[in-house]
Amino acid sequence: MQQGAGQTPGLRTTAGVPAGAAPPVPAAPAAGDAFGHADDGYTPTQADLPVIRRGESGGYGPLYVVGDVHGYLDELRAALRAQGIIDEADRWIAGNTRVWFLGDFTDRGPDGIGVIDLVMRLSAEAAAAGGYCKALMGNHELLLLGAKRFGDTPVNSGAGTASFQAAWLLNGGQRTDMERLEDVHLQWMARLDAIHEEDDHLLVHSDTTAYLDYGDSIEGVNDTIHDILARSDADEVWDLFRKFTKRFAFRDEETGPSAVRELLGRYGGERLVHGHSPIPYLLGEVPSEDTDPEERGASVQGPHIYADDLAIAMDGGITMAGKLLVVRLPLVGR
Repeated sequence: MQQGAGQTPGLRTTAGVPAGAAPPVPAAPAAGDAFGHADDGYTPTQADLPVIRRGESGGYGPLYVVGDVHGYLDELRAALRAQGIIDEADRWIAGNTRVWFLGDFTDRGPDGIGVIDLVMRLSAEAAAAGGYCKALMGNHELLLLGAKRFGDTPVNSGAGTASFQAAWLLNGGQRTDMERLEDVHLQWMARLDAIHEEDDHLLVHSDTTAYLDYGDSIEGVNDTIHDILARSDADEVWDLFRKFTKRFAFRDEETGPSAVRELLGRYGGERLVHGHSPIPYLLGEVPSEDTDPEERGASVQGPHIYADDLAIAMDGGITMAGKLLVVRLPLVGR
């Protein structure tokens, strides 16, 4: 996803010269100065240019995270409006606010491409306003990329022969999304980072320790995944997708906290924030198909904090008639 402030060139005056008088001719630059300046303490970084400040404090504003969207564009719009991030015309109105999407924009819901288009546009509008709107790569971004690139090409799978196309359809792939998928969407998804640390929160998509397999630092993990996607080997991308589809690494009361601590110890942060596994699944409250839609989402009132308070789950189960969560961090009093 800075320069110091100074006077603009048109307002500068020369010391010791009366107003309206011509300034003296400057001395020849010192020999050997590659920038043509005498050795008088000047450095090229001391440019006299105005600085655009990010709010009164000179920094960014509040931090929000967004759980899995899965094509539910109308619900996303409503959730962002409720937090004062966009207006009724879907324009960014949050100034220097920071927003991180945790991935999984498409599949299962009706308008995944519409979701991506909105997030891409908000990214530009937020940057122009002094804030930012960024996104992580989810396993469904990997799945959609694979389905588009490799189609029915067989890949090595522990369960036998498989293909991205078959897996995409099995996991809620929408043909209308594929029909509207353009190069700009593919390029945007392929460039997403997989992991990020912000304000002592380690942000990831999946509740898995698979990130540890791809690097010893946040930058290392992201670079490795970008390199895999750039090589565009079907089996290698499938292995990446398979690992980031794993879940529940933090749910066990005995082993879960240590798994979170391992990730925090490697990559930094005091709490881990993830999407991927719907909160009803983590709570063991999976509704049946006969359950009333209003009752299905009743168990999700907000983020789920667990694993000795080290992990925050953000997938509110929108695909299960749950909630699409947009939450400000840190969680006050929790």
